[in-house]
Amino acid sequence: MKTIISISTNVKASLSQAWRSWTSSQHIVNWNFASDTWHCPKAELDLQVGGKFNYHMAAKDGSMAFDFEGTFDDVKEMESLAYTLADGRSVLVKFEQKEDHVLVTEEFEAEEMNSSEMQKNGWQAILDNFKKYTEELNTMDRLTFQIDISAPVEKVYDTMLGQETYPKWTAAFHPSSFYRGKWEEGEKILFLGLDENGNEGGMVSRVRKLIPSEIVSIEHVGMYDKGEELLEDPEVSAWAGAIEEYRFEEKAGLTTVKVLSDCNKEYKGYFLEAWPKALEILKSICEQ
Repeated sequence: MKTIISISTNVKASLSQAWRSWTSSQHIVNWNFASDTWHCPKAELDLQVGGKFNYHMAAKDGSMAFDFEGTFDDVKEMESLAYTLADGRSVLVKFEQKEDHVLVTEEFEAEEMNSSEMQKNGWQAILDNFKKYTEELNTMDRLTFQIDISAPVEKVYDTMLGQETYPKWTAAFHPSSFYRGKWEEGEKILFLGLDENGNEGGMVSRVRKLIPSEIVSIEHVGMYDKGEELLEDPEVSAWAGAIEEYRFEEKAGLTTVKVLSDCNKEYKGYFLEAWPKALEILKSICEQ
């Protein structure tokens, strides 16, 4: 007779963030282990019905290792995953958006070598690790970037914010990047890009402070998706109020641009790579 074990946890995160943490290789390797003496150095998955997954689990001292692998039987995006392990046991993972958290529940078929209590504790430890990692993704860091440009500050300022030149340097973030709105204090600005189907998506922001050729401070307040502004969505709550600021200073014909950007941990690596590229493009345009 099969023994089904059920475990659960409440994750203080949006449903989409919890789903990404569970189904993306870049996240799985950071939480898929039961104790600090183990790790998950490699995770591969093909997230579709019939797709395979393989998560390599190993003791950090090299004494033990095994592959946790199987096949996806059912995939309902941001709702549930059902899969069969290599040894034939079944697993169901469910995601439910509650008022201020996501309830994640796992039901798995027990194996016969170890006690049900031991298995439940081990799987729960991994699930608790998932909770901790996913909630920490909401933690904001303030990133700072700086570049010197051989051009007058007025030219650099106008190039950075200009309707025609803005898309050129922000292409480092998205190839179809553009904005809609006014660069004036208190005004709303939409920072947008097009998806593969031509739909507009991006961020809803407002200008907190603006002194031409000195400082531009922006507060991100929501998301924009297919013509709709989302200001109360759970996905927004993780970073609403994040600040992005540009500062300009000219000395002897050399303009220093300093960027301060609030960023949660999930996208920190992306911004650490994209911002330097964007500023180099800005420099190239201004120095032509």
